[in-house]
Amino acid sequence: MAENPMLAIGEGLRKSGRGNSEHMVLYPGVELFFIYYSDKFYHFQHEELPGMLQINYCLEGRMGWEMNEGAFVYLGAGDVSIHTMDCCAASQMTLPLGFYRGISISVEIQQFAEKLPYPVRKTGISAEKILENLCPDKKPFCMAANPDINGIFTVPAGLSGSRQKVYYQLKVQELFLYLESIEPENVKILYPCRAEQVELIKEIHGFLIHNLEKRYTIEELSRKYLINTSSLKKTFKSIYGQPIASYMKEYRIRRASELLRGTDDSIAVIAQRLGYENQGKFTQAFKDLIHMKPSEYRKQSQRAYI
Repeated sequence: MAENPMLAIGEGLRKSGRGNSEHMVLYPGVELFFIYYSDKFYHFQHEELPGMLQINYCLEGRMGWEMNEGAFVYLGAGDVSIHTMDCCAASQMTLPLGFYRGISISVEIQQFAEKLPYPVRKTGISAEKILENLCPDKKPFCMAANPDINGIFTVPAGLSGSRQKVYYQLKVQELFLYLESIEPENVKILYPCRAEQVELIKEIHGFLIHNLEKRYTIEELSRKYLINTSSLKKTFKSIYGQPIASYMKEYRIRRASELLRGTDDSIAVIAQRLGYENQGKFTQAFKDLIHMKPSEYRKQSQRAYI
């Protein structure tokens, strides 16, 4: 069996200080990783491993992973991707929100088949059947969050040592039962974005966040960047996890929080810099998200540094 490249990735994260990884062997050929990335992007290089299956579940944050043929797969909280590790042999991961925390399960298909745990062997389930069902064209399968998958990946508090390992052994069996039973047409599929679409949306994102004093409609952005409105809305949401209007509202308020903490600018000046017509509308938007007025937030922040 080839060395699991996830081990090298985890070691690289720890050494670089750009994240962290914890590792657990559950069964022969089955390993579980808790991974935290904290940067804008990562490059991965490992040998093609068509005999190794990888399952990724996003706990929080957001991840975009460029697979073979220039297709980007984006995962947000609760989303799942499944692929063989030849798809990501030379790939790049981007973090639109600046961080990603998730669970990865790698399965060495042949070894797992030869040494299946008894409860799994009795059901007739195998990694090959899951791949045939979900990845018949050998491309990644990506599924949006749903209550069933979220329940399987619930991370309990207080478990440690052998109890923690037994818990995840049972959860992997539950996961295999679930994945084998999925009918792809009955779940929400996340479709990949093309590399050229991703680059254009990132350019639009950069334009928006560097011109916060102005507000642009979907139609204006569509004309400026020569992209139809439907593709603009769909791809932006795929990458950043929210519609443009919702994302920019939150971005403006996060930026307002920074300015309230780090400058002496008046609330009226901050409101103007962030594209609000007047201080009243800014105050209401800030209160909707932060649950306090900007003046109260500034006072609270100042007290924290006394």
